Amino acid sequence: MDLSKAYRFIFWLSASLLMTSCIEPFDASYADFESALVIDAVLTNEMKQQHIVLSRTYEFEEEVPSAESNATITVMDSNGNQYAFSDTGNGMYLSDQAFAAELGVEYQLFITTRDGRSYGSDPVPLTTGTTTIDQITVNRITNDFGEDGMAIFVDSFDPSGNSVNYRYDYEETFRVIAPDWNQTILVGDPQGGCNVVEEPNRIYERVCYPTVNSNRIIQTTTKDFDEDRVANFMVRFIDRSNYIISYRYSILVRQYVQSIGAYTFYRTLGDLSSSENLFSQIQTGFLQGNVFSTDNQNEQVLGYFDVASVDEKRIFFNYSDFYPDEPLPPYVQDCRPSTPVIANPGGCVLRPILESGTAVFVGDNASPADGEGPYLIAPIVCGDCSVLGTAEVPEFWTE
Repeated sequence: MDLSKAYRFIFWLSASLLMTSCIEPFDASYADFESALVIDAVLTNEMKQQHIVLSRTYEFEEEVPSAESNATITVMDSNGNQYAFSDTGNGMYLSDQAFAAELGVEYQLFITTRDGRSYGSDPVPLTTGTTTIDQITVNRITNDFGEDGMAIFVDSFDPSGNSVNYRYDYEETFRVIAPDWNQTILVGDPQGGCNVVEEPNRIYERVCYPTVNSNRIIQTTTKDFDEDRVANFMVRFIDRSNYIISYRYSILVRQYVQSIGAYTFYRTLGDLSSSENLFSQIQTGFLQGNVFSTDNQNEQVLGYFDVASVDEKRIFFNYSDFYPDEPLPPYVQDCRPSTPVIANPGGCVLRPILESGTAVFVGDNASPADGEGPYLIAPIVCGDCSVLGTAEVPEFWTE
């Protein structure tokens, strides 16, 4: 979940509600906008290099959050151990050594940013052991909106009844086949000018395996149930028209056991950042987590430091398993070819397009009409799937 994006929405929503109460038009630009630090930190009981993400809130017209780089991050536990984290780029910090959160041990986060500001967290214990995912299942369903697609469900059970609050995320990997991949490509004539020549394709990939992480808050609780059992809980729905399920698809689902504080924080954040609640009675504004400035108690710091047990499972399925003899979903982009001329009175036409990396050669134009060139070209993604993800087969991949 992109916490910076969620917070940006909350701030925008607050401003929007204020603007609708004014008679005079209001220019939604913020000359005094001050970016706040966003801390996204979850330690788990997995033996691994733990990670923490630092970013900054950003104005609504901006597209991506600003990573907070060159910070000094340390996690200390109640046994006197210290774990340093190093900046690996794009706001991601990895612990210098692998470690696992231990049951009953408290952990505390300390951050110093490159401008010398200091931040910390409340001490947070790992309060419960791992609740194992019993199974991940996949079924073709029609959802509440009448959409046909694939649903991924999770089942788990804690006989001790201590887990109760759960959060999920996932990592999906899928096979993509570029529909217009060609063994031949067009390149600019080495002799110069506007001409192009054919040569063997050694750069564009036909089969790739993109990986995408979940970007929304997925939670459930069993507190009102007779037993601590998660049954048939849907963590992902994929419309049948989504190209990612066209061939073979895999999803790794992670289940986190949350404290009541973490569960409430993420639940509130999810409610505030959901467009379904634009006209609800939720009071928008600053959402307080368990992280804070140690220099200035009035400075807004956003995010949550959590320590959670986690379990994960992976499944695979093929489109043909559920849609036998049915058409594949449409590709990620319209691949209808175009036929630009080699050149016109203004200069070269086809060669600059190819050299810009935005298009690929599809084939010859057998019967060019007036104003058409001798070649068919299509958007680059239609002939090179590496635009979407790696061509290397993942280690975990099975057929």
